[in-house]
Amino acid sequence: MHPYNKTYEYLYVDTPAQLTQLCAHYSTQEVLAIDTEFVRTQTLTPILGLIQVFDKHQVALIDPVAIKDLSEFSSILTNPNIVKVAHACSEDLEALWHHLHIIPTPLFDTQFAAAMLGLGVSVGYANLVENLFEITVDKGESRTDWIQRPLSPAQCAYASADVTHLMALYEHIYKETQILQKTDWVLDEIHQLGLKKSIPLPTEIAYYSLKNNWKLKGKQLSALKELAKWRLEVARKENMAVNFVIKEIALFEIASKVPETPQALFDCHNLYSKQARLYKDDLLRICHAAKEQSSIQAVPRIQRLVEFNGYKACLNTVKDFVDHVALQQNIPAPVLASKKQMNQLLKWCWFDFDELELQGFKPDILTGWRGELFADYIQGKQLLNQHNLHVVIAGHHEIKRSL
Repeated sequence: MHPYNKTYEYLYVDTPAQLTQLCAHYSTQEVLAIDTEFVRTQTLTPILGLIQVFDKHQVALIDPVAIKDLSEFSSILTNPNIVKVAHACSEDLEALWHHLHIIPTPLFDTQFAAAMLGLGVSVGYANLVENLFEITVDKGESRTDWIQRPLSPAQCAYASADVTHLMALYEHIYKETQILQKTDWVLDEIHQLGLKKSIPLPTEIAYYSLKNNWKLKGKQLSALKELAKWRLEVARKENMAVNFVIKEIALFEIASKVPETPQALFDCHNLYSKQARLYKDDLLRICHAAKEQSSIQAVPRIQRLVEFNGYKACLNTVKDFVDHVALQQNIPAPVLASKKQMNQLLKWCWFDFDELELQGFKPDILTGWRGELFADYIQGKQLLNQHNLHVVIAGHHEIKRSL
């Protein structure tokens, strides 16, 4: 059990005057547990439906549907003297960024902190509460419509329980991260995540994350690049999920065939007739432009790590190195660097075109708390198998950058 395992009378905040009074109180607090409820079914960005806050004494349910100006609460979320606590906060950050245009800071994420302590990678909120406190969390309202008003008592009770247990998780896990001197790592991890959430993907590289893009080349790949760019622009303008504009499989088929006539476009099996009629002019314009491109203008082919000689050997060496550092630091190796993060590093070193770099980022391994941690090893203070990591990664390839 934990000290907050009881039913709290929640304060429903749906007027500017209530919010002003609440924020004046929050400005004196040191820690706030926060959560959000949102709807994201057919939209590109989440629509914020509710913000829950717990200060150890009272739960507040802030209604962003009723209160249009939440700038006073935004100041609380960015107050450097107040630690905000969340669990698995990636989508919460996205919802708050698109609604309030801020990223909460400092933000302590109990899911990542639990992973750092060896309590499980990506462990869910309900499972963590049950594992630590033997309390079963009711998730019956998790798929409710948080935009519809009024909210039911059951919805409000569900939303309230999320933040009361969250405060208990924080107090339990925070003590352990303090003992192990890893609290700053948790805060920095979420700071880096927030930076990524606040920088939109450039539309020019939207095609780079599509499946099977490497199968296309020349004018087909040029078409795919412009089609993906167009689709993302439409999705952002209409706040529509990209696959509700046109499904990825249809986008790939159009790029593969590069149709030049309406009939050829309508013959694409994966393209809905409604979408074909609605976007016919744009799709044909893009395909025609791709057909007219010279070989000089063609988009460079997509590089894949598996095509590089020695990739698997280099990946295994990096993994061994990560395991070595993780053991030295007493943290789980997948938390220090997942396979995806190790591949980020190799792409950054080898690829001529790297989407991470084009967004202004370095690989996670070279950034933030990981970058500081690996710096000592990469600079030669620690060697693995008597090879500097810089040399191992370079392998038989001409390394693109200095680590």
